[in-house]
Amino acid sequence: MRAIDLFILAAYLAGVTVFGCSFYFRKNAKGTAGFVAGGGRVPSWAISLSIFATYVSSISFLALPAKAFASNWNALVLSFTVPLAAIVAAVAFVPLYRNLNSVSAYAFLEKRFGPWARMYGSVCFLVMQTARSGVILYLLAILLKMLFGWSVPAIILVVGLATCVYSMLGGVLAVIWTDAIQSIVLIAGTLLCIGVLVFTMPDGLAASASRIWADGKISLGSFSLSDWSGETFWVTFFYAIFINLQNLGIDQSFTQRYISAKDGRAAAKSVCFGCFLYLPVTFCFVAIGTLLWAYYTGRPGSLPDEVAAVTDSVFPYFIVHSLPPGVTGLLVAAIAAAAMSTISTTLNSGATVIMEDWFRRYVRRDASEKACVTVLRASTVVLGIASVAIAFAVIGVESALSTWWMLQSVLSGGMLGLFLLGWASRRVSPAQAGVATLLGMATVAWVVFFQKSFHPNLSIVFGTSVLLLSGFVLSRLSKVRDCA
Repeated sequence: MRAIDLFILAAYLAGVTVFGCSFYFRKNAKGTAGFVAGGGRVPSWAISLSIFATYVSSISFLALPAKAFASNWNALVLSFTVPLAAIVAAVAFVPLYRNLNSVSAYAFLEKRFGPWARMYGSVCFLVMQTARSGVILYLLAILLKMLFGWSVPAIILVVGLATCVYSMLGGVLAVIWTDAIQSIVLIAGTLLCIGVLVFTMPDGLAASASRIWADGKISLGSFSLSDWSGETFWVTFFYAIFINLQNLGIDQSFTQRYISAKDGRAAAKSVCFGCFLYLPVTFCFVAIGTLLWAYYTGRPGSLPDEVAAVTDSVFPYFIVHSLPPGVTGLLVAAIAAAAMSTISTTLNSGATVIMEDWFRRYVRRDASEKACVTVLRASTVVLGIASVAIAFAVIGVESALSTWWMLQSVLSGGMLGLFLLGWASRRVSPAQAGVATLLGMATVAWVVFFQKSFHPNLSIVFGTSVLLLSGFVLSRLSKVRDCA
């Protein structure tokens, strides 16, 4: 590790941690409202960058290039529906949450279907986001291991602890403002990396582009309507529609931003700008993966077999061995930024859910401000430890992106359907919603564990569809029976 790269990385990590911790002393960060919503006075541009930074993690920064390096641009399809989901969120979800009188997105489920629905939603969110944080920590550890030679568990512990500390002390303001800084670092690092790859291509950009086209590296995947077991265009597209609606519609990591804005208009602008920014940056990520393929196929034997065998390691290897001094440090800082921004958001939103949906709901309804803030900070620490544990568990997986997509699809398979059922129909009763949720969960289990004709990512598509359809049918049957 060159001295200048080490200095840049160390300065970044120390600076972000200290900056985040400084919000502990800010007046508008005090109390429960300050910790979870920043007093509702956060500028829309900062929230926009925070939403963007939450969407972009080290999963995106490392795993998307790895996916493009190994195959094609199929992973880019996931981004195509993000702007559409943002518009739906701005029109439908932002007003809903700002009028909910609760910082928890899952209070809506209780309002429609009772306490069981709120608990179901909050538990799924906590498990899903903790799993996501673990995968993110693991991917960051791969790169830092190459740089420093440290063990992956040691890196996971150090980065996890630093992120946990400033999230615990500074609350949502620390998360949003550090996200804003980290998003700028991330974009700058991405553009620099593309520039280096373009200008150092061994056989020139024109010849490399010809090889890329000939090998189908910019294909979006098969458009076959008969193959639903592989990662075709349509499998990824339908998965993307449902998962992006789930993210922006019922994921506490995003909905909490909506109530941090000054008003509904500012919140709507924030989610639209943040998500529209995500598409071109994601394009840059998959372009990096394809350029890496052209770079190493143009230099036969330059990529060690053990690195090529684990595609998530290819981009880190390039950063370490092929970037000029200073640029390596900036790229590593950008990847650390992507990881820490998403993890800090997860810790803060998860702590909010524990405090609002569990502590205030079942332990102490009349809890004081001091007690609530104590629970928020303690929950942040517990979730940080759980994320580290998950990171240990995924060490050695072949593709972190595929693993995360499957986990996200399975864990959120029933949440979106239940929310949409409550939002779209006032006739469905709590009991009918409960039966529909069980049918949706059974469908998810069938797709993932008991059949081979459909890709596991489609579990959220089938699970949500079955839940919605069965809820409407049960409601209709009940109405027909009552009329008879």
